[in-house]
This record gives sequence, C-alpha cells and structure tokens, in this order.
Amino acid sequence: MTVAAGFVPPLYPYDRLDELRVIAGGFEGGCVDLSVGTPSDPPPPAVVEALAGSDTERGYPPSRGSVAYREEAMGWLARRFGVDSTGVEVAGCVGTKEFVASLPHYLRLRDPSRDTVLYPAISYPTYAMGATLANCRAVPVPVDSRWCMDTGAIAPEDAARALCLWVNTPGNPAGGLDDLAAIARWGRAHRVPVFSDECYIEFTWAGGRSGTSGNPGGGGAASILHHGPEGVVAVHSLSKRSNLAGIRAGFYAGDPGLVGYLSEVRRHAGMMIPGPVQVAAVAAFNDDAHVEAQRFVYRSRLDRLRALFSAYDPDVSGPGGGLYLWVASVDGDGWGLARRVAGEMGALVSPGEFYGPAGAGHVRVAAVAPDVRINLLEQRMAARYGDTLSR
Repeated sequence: MTVAAGFVPPLYPYDRLDELRVIAGGFEGGCVDLSVGTPSDPPPPAVVEALAGSDTERGYPPSRGSVAYREEAMGWLARRFGVDSTGVEVAGCVGTKEFVASLPHYLRLRDPSRDTVLYPAISYPTYAMGATLANCRAVPVPVDSRWCMDTGAIAPEDAARALCLWVNTPGNPAGGLDDLAAIARWGRAHRVPVFSDECYIEFTWAGGRSGTSGNPGGGGAASILHHGPEGVVAVHSLSKRSNLAGIRAGFYAGDPGLVGYLSEVRRHAGMMIPGPVQVAAVAAFNDDAHVEAQRFVYRSRLDRLRALFSAYDPDVSGPGGGLYLWVASVDGDGWGLARRVAGEMGALVSPGEFYGPAGAGHVRVAAVAPDVRINLLEQRMAARYGDTLSR
C-alpha cells in the first residue's frame, strides 16, 4: 500500500552537536557543556520536601491548577514585579515548552480563518515548530540591532492571517529586552493575541530591576501584564527561576477569554500538572531568597564566560537579560566558531543557526555549567592565551 508523504520530524537541534561533543570530550576533564540551558544548581530543599510529601498522588489534579497554585503564581507576579491582578485569569501548564508547541493548534481550532504564527526571527525554535506541528505558517519577524522584534516590519497580509504573535523577553538566545508596551499596542490594534514568554524575567540585568517593590511599566524586569490583560497572555516557568526544569511546572496568565478558552481545551486534552508538582511549585513561588542567590550565580558565570569568549569576539557584551552570551564569529560562520571552541576550549556551544537563519553568524553560550567546570575552561584558555583575555 502506498502511503502519502507526511510530516517527517527534523533532527532535534542539539542532536546535531554529537560530532562537536566528541571533539570537546578529547580534553582532560572532558567536555564542558554550554549548549542547552539546563540548570545545574540544586532547587530549594523545601521544594523537594514538598514534592516528596504532598499526599496528592492518588487523585487527578485540577487541569487549570489548584487554587493555591494559581493564587501563588499571581502572588509572585504581584510581589516581585508589581503586576496588577485585576481582570487577569491564570492557569497552569505542564512546563511551558508543551504550551508553546501546542498553542497554534488550539488557537486554530478557535479561529480556523487564521493560519499564521508570528515570532522573532532569532528565537527559541519551538515557536516555529509549534506552527509547523499545527500545519500553520511560521512567519519570522525581523529583529533590530538590539535583538528586539521590529513589529513595524510585519506585512499587513501576515497580520491579517495571524493567530498569535510570540515575544520573548529577556530574549533567548540574544538577551534583548523588547518594548512590551509597544508590542501590546500593536497586537490590540491588529486584533492579534500576543503571547509573551517571560521565563527569564527574574534574570533581567539591564535597566535596574523591579525587585520586591515592583516597577510597573518601567525599566528592568517587565511583564506584558504591566500594560493590562486585554488581548495578551504572559507565560512563565519555574524551570530557570527555581532550577526545576525536571518537574515541568509553568503557568499562563492574562486575557480571561484567551486563558479561559485554552484552559478548557487543555482540560479535554488531559493536560494536567501532577499533584505533587503543584504542591512543590507553591513552595517555590513563596521563596524569593533562592532566586536572589541564583541571580548572583548566573551574573558571575556570565561575567566569567564573557572574559573567556572575548578571545573569539572582542566585542562580546553581556545580555540585557537571560542566561546566555550571544557571541559573533569574525567570519560569519557560527558552526565554524562552535567547532573552534570545541577544539580549543573543550566546550560545547550552540550554533546560532539553531535559533533562525538570521543567527547563523553567532553562537549561543549557556551560563549553566557548574563553577568547577568553568574553572576548567579558565585553566585551558590560560594555557592557550595566557593573561590576554579581557576581565
């Protein structure tokens, strides 16, 4: 029987690094992995204790998240960033990657007349893959010299067909800080829902930060919800904030119509955060001290890695936010630079092409390796370059 050709999943991006992993692994001490943004530091002990002793294993957990889960999620946004919860609906998701990947499918069920997902031209690959999996058009939006999305470059015909516009700030991979007020205005003017991926919000470095007093609409850490919930949804995760990528806990909050629709569809699909995870997440949302400690760790690692990678890009700068350095290749060949880093430093980094063709001349460096592994990189580079690296 002849079977019509259908979707063939592409090779997962990080699986393409196997050859470079072998090269970097040839160093004494092995490969130092700076490719995937996987946390290496421990989560708070109280969170692990809550996970182990929740006594919620027998029953089905609420798909939208328990009352405590949703209240503490919104409480965290209000306490840390000054977000006003008035008119905001919130629901939980099983980590945010599955939310990103499944969103276009659910939105197209809601409005079959639209078929386009807009997303930053240099960004997390799952925005585009979610469109592909839903048989939608994935249309990248150009970014400017600050690695921020240029909504003025969106063609009117693409806006008219758009199911949603994704924005990610602080941005992965380049660390840009978008003007969320302007993006919210663009979405409302064009009747396009805006989904703001804010998973790195606690690691905003430029423009100060909001801290416990909040800084609605100002510099530093910002949420699209500072500009009201109409037509927008903020997406958050505990993976980076609390080193809890393995328990898959996140939430989305904003426009009641959008959140209500999505939570009902996802309920029918059986998307549920496990009960023990919901209890553990409540403990994590309530603890700000471990986040402040983690901020210090990531800032220190970014500074140390910036000094090391100045050997390859003398102009490399720290990001406006997030956990990554965005390092330019002098010859515009990101894969070539990734190979050089593997052969000279014994480190594995991600070619910028993973994040869109516009990133092909860069590599992304994730500041997630333990400090003892960064010590090893400093020793290797000192042996090769001496004391010539910038500090």
